[in-house]
Amino acid sequence: MDETISIKDLLKTLKKRWMIIVLLTLLSGITSGVISYYVLTPVYQASTQILVNQKDSDDLALNATQVQTNVDLINTYSVIIKSPAILEKVVKELHLKQSVGALNQQVTVTRQENSQVFSLTVQDTDPDRATKIANTLSVTFQKEVPNLMNIDNVSVLSKAVLKENSAPVKPNPQMNILIALVIGLMVSIGLAFLLEYLDNTFKNESDIEKDLGLPVLGSIQKVSRNYKDGF
Repeated sequence: MDETISIKDLLKTLKKRWMIIVLLTLLSGITSGVISYYVLTPVYQASTQILVNQKDSDDLALNATQVQTNVDLINTYSVIIKSPAILEKVVKELHLKQSVGALNQQVTVTRQENSQVFSLTVQDTDPDRATKIANTLSVTFQKEVPNLMNIDNVSVLSKAVLKENSAPVKPNPQMNILIALVIGLMVSIGLAFLLEYLDNTFKNESDIEKDLGLPVLGSIQKVSRNYKDGF
């Protein structure tokens, strides 16, 4: 015979195991907060904008073609700016301890569709170093492009600026704690139902009637032993 579980049974299980649910949820949030604030290293971000634009021309048709060419070149420039040919010069100029490969992982190039401007973003554990890397990388790229591509159409539109009391971009403690609370709540609820499913003991007369289908004829109450009376 198939067993059906009603909403009442579910709520009863949650009420019965509420302490486990609360404790595990709070433990998840507290653990995430401790890790986010005291274990994970803050990462800061600095960005520059680079403009790809050739010299002006009186021919409007030519200008339109040049604009499209510049837009298409951004994909190529995105690869070049993260290439060892550029990054090695930045590492040497700033005397960075990280390798070219590690620096490559810190650099992100983003572009907007049909735009001649793309952004260069650098993430680092030190806000001042992130700013220096972003500015040095953009200037180095501007200098090296004419030699690599035989095209002089790159200029730095805006430099990275070190702000006072810069806030790290990651970790995000509030978001981490919120996610941990949600996950902890889901896991604790699942654990509560699992414990209830594995618990096959009889707690009262109704459990016997429900699971065995047998009527209860009588029950014996628990009597405390009184040693002083000789029982």
